[in-house]
Amino acid sequence: MGDIDFGHNKTIDESRQGEAITVETITPNGKKLYLESYGCAMNFSDSEVVASILANQGYETTRNVDEADVVLLNTCSIRENAETRVRTRLHDFKKRKKAQPGLVVGILGCMAERLKQSLLDEEKLVDLVAGPDSYRDLPNLIMDVNGGQKAVNVLLSREETYGDISPVRLDNSGISAFVSITRGCDNMCSFCVVPFTRGRERSRDPQTILQECQTLFEAGYREVTLLGQNVDSYRWNMTSKGEVKDAQLGTVNFPQLLEMSAQVNPDLRIRFSTSHPKDMTDEVIHIMKKYDNICAHIHLPVQSGNTEILTKMNRGYTREWYMERIDSIRKIYPECVISSDFITGFCGETEEQHQDSLSLMDYCEFSFSYMYTYSERPKTLAERKYEDDVPEEVKNRRLTEIIAKQRHYAMVTNQRHLGQIQKVLVEGVSKKSQEELVGRNTYNTKVVFPKGDYEKGTYVNVKITDCTSATLIGVVIE
Repeated sequence: MGDIDFGHNKTIDESRQGEAITVETITPNGKKLYLESYGCAMNFSDSEVVASILANQGYETTRNVDEADVVLLNTCSIRENAETRVRTRLHDFKKRKKAQPGLVVGILGCMAERLKQSLLDEEKLVDLVAGPDSYRDLPNLIMDVNGGQKAVNVLLSREETYGDISPVRLDNSGISAFVSITRGCDNMCSFCVVPFTRGRERSRDPQTILQECQTLFEAGYREVTLLGQNVDSYRWNMTSKGEVKDAQLGTVNFPQLLEMSAQVNPDLRIRFSTSHPKDMTDEVIHIMKKYDNICAHIHLPVQSGNTEILTKMNRGYTREWYMERIDSIRKIYPECVISSDFITGFCGETEEQHQDSLSLMDYCEFSFSYMYTYSERPKTLAERKYEDDVPEEVKNRRLTEIIAKQRHYAMVTNQRHLGQIQKVLVEGVSKKSQEELVGRNTYNTKVVFPKGDYEKGTYVNVKITDCTSATLIGVVIE
């Protein structure tokens, strides 16, 4: 997922009142906050939490960096290229500070957690550093900077979920929103830095999740994505071993949470991301099929189609296990589409092992995939244990082959929809034509159709008449 700019001119709407922020309790301080976020959907969600925390201190978010008093970059460490772009951006802000001495520049998120003091002391690029579990401390950190000090808090927590905070929605659509259900990750995939930057996994109180979904629906949102590094391992009031923490409280697992979310309102679409092949149960698939408003799409990252590489990646499943999960989805819920993730050129990957990934794509026929070359990250198991020995040109060639095959199956998937009438949630005017609207179907595929007088946030029935590998094209059926 690409980097996204989350700076927005947006005041707090009274319909968005929540536990952490209400219009009545906020006294504007005349300061403006500019947020930029890079990387995954979790960073998007975290940026909205940060905006809420600082809004409660009187900060107004702005889309215009020139009028900002505080600039915060919410960062990603999953690939080296993401960190390089953040460093470039920080150098830009360092130049800006010469013309605006009072400007506070801070770095948040995974890169902040990983690099800690070096960004403050060695490179002198920022005034404050805050890890993913220390956002509540941001008002104090900013105060320290304004007092002439450098400020850092990168302590990880086993409890923090920000469940009591009502996020300030920073997107422009007002239609779709992320709702975080877990934080952190207990899966020690050898290529991944997330467990070191986001800490151990913990699940959020289900009642706060359902209340957030209800509040979003009342504010006009019609789609939420339940978000976690591994949503399938959501366990409220349970330990990672399945033991009950408090006998007086009930327990909730992910299938139960998914069903409760679907029951908030039949007009509120439910998506979720990301599933893990070793933890996704048939119960999840049955719940999906039971409710029309749970979208018929599962994102199930595989990373490689070869068991030996999966073992080196410490993914916790084999090629055969993954194929069995695909078979279960096809059997229980044949209409459901599946997307995935692939990494090419992992340590020691042979040509034959790469071919296993291509053949798995033939077996699964994914509707969409995120596809990358392997990028070694510091402190990961792979960096300590394996040699990054696949040449870059080989990685890139293999990636090109993966992308080509994915485009083929994306087209195959879309062609299957030709002639169908599909329920589409209207997102707004198409970027390519003011005479067309765009929305998404239950399969998370973009659908384009003539404008008419249909309102954003409403559902329309669209007959699919044509397609590309990325988009369905149709006409509204009254």
